[in-house]
Amino acid sequence: MDTGTGTGTGTDGAPTDGPGPDWVGLPGGLLTLRRLLLVVWMLLLAGVTALALWLLAGPAWAAAGAFWLAVLGWGWWLLARNWRSWRYAERADDLLISRGVLWHEQTVVPYGRMQLVEVTSGPLERRFGLASVQLHTAAAASDAKIPGLLPAEAERLRDRLTELGEARSAGL
Repeated sequence: MDTGTGTGTGTDGAPTDGPGPDWVGLPGGLLTLRRLLLVVWMLLLAGVTALALWLLAGPAWAAAGAFWLAVLGWGWWLLARNWRSWRYAERADDLLISRGVLWHEQTVVPYGRMQLVEVTSGPLERRFGLASVQLHTAAAASDAKIPGLLPAEAERLRDRLTELGEARSAGL
C-alpha cells in the first residue's frame, strides 16, 4: 500500500522521480490464456478459410488462409503490450486502475464509494488459476475491473477493499 511517499513508476515500468503509487502488474497467466485463445481462433479461421477457398476457387487461392497467421503474429505482440499496460495501486484513500496502450485509461475508485466488491472466475480462468475483481460503485459508469489475478490475491484484495470501504463509508 502506498501513502504517496514511495517512488512511482512510469508507463514503461521505470522509476520516476518524486512520490507516486506503488503499481502492481498482472500475473503472466492472463497473457498465456489470451494468447492460447488467439492461437486457437486464428488457426481455426486459417483452416476454414484455406479449405473454403480450396474448394470454391482452387488450390492457389487456399494460400489466402495465411492471412490469419499474420493476424496471429500481430495479435501475439498486441496482447503482450496490452497485458503490460494493466496495473493497479492501493493508496490511502482510493484504488487506482491503469490500462491501455493507445487509449490510456486510469480509473480512481475512492474506498468510501465502493458498494460491492466481487471476485469472479469463469471456466477458462479457473483452468489457468485466475480470478477477476469487479468493483461496483453508485455510479454505473465508474465500475472497474481487475482481470487475471491469482485467486489468493483477488480474495485478499476483495477483503481489504471491503474493509476499507466499510471504514470510509461509516462516516457518511
